[in-house]
Amino acid sequence: MIILNRLSHIFLIILFASCLMGQELVYETFKDRRVINNHSVETLPARKLDVRIGHRFGNLGGPNGGWTTFYGLENSTDILTGFEYGLTNALDIGIFRTKGSSELRQNINALLKAKLMGQNDLNNPITVTVMGMTSVSTMAKSSAEGVISSFPKEAHRLSFHTQLMLARKFSPLFSLQVHGGWTYRNLVYDEDTNDLVSAGLSARIQVTRVLGIILDGTFPFSGLRTIENGYYPALGIGFEFETGGGHVFQINLTNATGMSETDFIPYTTSNWSEGEFRLGFTISRLFNL
Repeated sequence: MIILNRLSHIFLIILFASCLMGQELVYETFKDRRVINNHSVETLPARKLDVRIGHRFGNLGGPNGGWTTFYGLENSTDILTGFEYGLTNALDIGIFRTKGSSELRQNINALLKAKLMGQNDLNNPITVTVMGMTSVSTMAKSSAEGVISSFPKEAHRLSFHTQLMLARKFSPLFSLQVHGGWTYRNLVYDEDTNDLVSAGLSARIQVTRVLGIILDGTFPFSGLRTIENGYYPALGIGFEFETGGGHVFQINLTNATGMSETDFIPYTTSNWSEGEFRLGFTISRLFNL
């Protein structure tokens, strides 16, 4: 927390200095603070509250999908409910509850997100944003030995993630983002490592005034997380509808079962080619406070 507090002070100083330059920023690189699985470079306007509900259903195909589960609609792999608030135009805080899709369930996720630099028409070609989050599992401790959910120490309930995002709005019709992330889990199995580095891409294609196509993917760099070991990058494609009045609705398909970075980056084991992808949606509503 001390590191996050210091970083937030640095972010605010940089933001204040950029504002003094009087440069006109490029807005709405993405319509929402998230793409599909990944965060976007966008932050909330000051004193805006984002109330967010997200859902991931079960597999459309594969052995656990099809008609038996009504193509996954009768199952849910993860559910997200929470709030995000704009302290300034470039600094957000948030807290979310997720069901969780890995061994760590009933997670409380807290985040801090800061925009360091905004794309403008003069000398800043990109928008730069950083995000840090902490996840804590509140599930009951397992009596089984040797599993992560046995939680030998209370600190083993904690996981962390930090991410740097770089994005450019090339035109009103197309935006592209790259990101790099670092995930740390306090307790892992012997064959795994606590640290996990990842990278990814996100894109948005504006189709009509209110409809956009969104795509993203996150690729962990780990000797364990290979296709041969049953792990896959989290890939998603979806549609985004802006209905007016601060309401954004997203519907997507993704092989990621979890909805927080500390869940879907280390633990995605669903294979698109075998029908192990699912329908998901996100509803976001903004309120003035």
